[in-house]
Amino acid sequence: MTFPASSLLPLAGVRVVEFCSTASGPFSTMLLSDMGAEVVKIEPPDGDGLRQWPPLNEGYSENFAALNRNKRSAVLNLKDPADLALARRLILESDVVVENNRPGVMDRLGLGYASLAADQPALVFCSISAYGQSGPRAGEGGFDLTIQAAAGVMSVTGEPDGAPVKCGVPLSDFASGLYAAFSVASMIAHVRAGGHGAHIDIPMFGCTLGIAALQTSEFFGNDRSPAKLGSAHPRNAPYQAFEAEDGHFAIAAGNHKLWLDVLRVVDLPHLADDARFLSTTDRARNQAELKVILEAVFRRRPVDHWIAVFNAAGVPHARINDYAAALADPQTAHMGWVQPLELPNGQQTRTFASPVRLNGVGLPIRRMPPDLGEHSEEIREQYRLDET
Repeated sequence: MTFPASSLLPLAGVRVVEFCSTASGPFSTMLLSDMGAEVVKIEPPDGDGLRQWPPLNEGYSENFAALNRNKRSAVLNLKDPADLALARRLILESDVVVENNRPGVMDRLGLGYASLAADQPALVFCSISAYGQSGPRAGEGGFDLTIQAAAGVMSVTGEPDGAPVKCGVPLSDFASGLYAAFSVASMIAHVRAGGHGAHIDIPMFGCTLGIAALQTSEFFGNDRSPAKLGSAHPRNAPYQAFEAEDGHFAIAAGNHKLWLDVLRVVDLPHLADDARFLSTTDRARNQAELKVILEAVFRRRPVDHWIAVFNAAGVPHARINDYAAALADPQTAHMGWVQPLELPNGQQTRTFASPVRLNGVGLPIRRMPPDLGEHSEEIREQYRLDET
């Protein structure tokens, strides 16, 4: 796989300092680094806690590797005045700070936006927290699970008669990271156009509500909280997973034409005139009955058959893949998304690279994920040299 030259990466030359741990913050800075930004990850002496998460490849966390490519790592003890002074100098000579501590922590260290903006008015300072930098819940901590619970995600996830479950992917963490990276990139454009920097407040709670636009608008429209529907959709049908002879598959007939295409595939043309299924609204209202009718047909043939016939009919469809299958999909291979990765301990692994392409070319993995403090002396020497 070929990669664009660094000069083509839109954030090349942007300097980012990261004071983050675990997921949301490191993910946001990795997205920035994928676009060419130079990221220095500041870690405490015992490191980002994600470094301890299994699976461990000869002691190095594969989870950590997946969120920290294209970065340098420097260990600073922010309780030490000399290291704290170095951190401040590093920030003032950078363009962006991203931190995901509880509100107030950076201020108490003397590294908050208010204490830096006067000396560096172009600074873009991004704070990710559970509930935001102000308000009645600002002092609370949070993890993906608790934010999914608080923001309503768990109330609409799972089968209608099932216990509360979270989305299997850490939705709140990564949605917040995306909001953060988008906001930082937007502010960089503003600064490059001659504007001042800003303090960006990224509340995980708000970000998780933000990506639930269909659910919040449903509530605003009818004053009722959306309910769990399993794999079904509140406004479309057939639009869910169905059982076949040897497993499950999904189809999404998101408009009336696709509904008629489904009827041709299953050879049930009379349902087009059934009062229960005349419109999209009718089908959504009666989707439990529709599921029973369709599954009586689907259970007669294996998944492979239904994938083939719905593909031929042009109806959006999918197998229920596990991650092994999704990563082995021919589209994944075509895009070159799975890339080899060398860890600092010399072990070889693989990673899912950026899915983004620029002019048809993928984004590069320019640096392997760093060992703890791998670049500490390099960073210290760089700023000692700058002082002379």
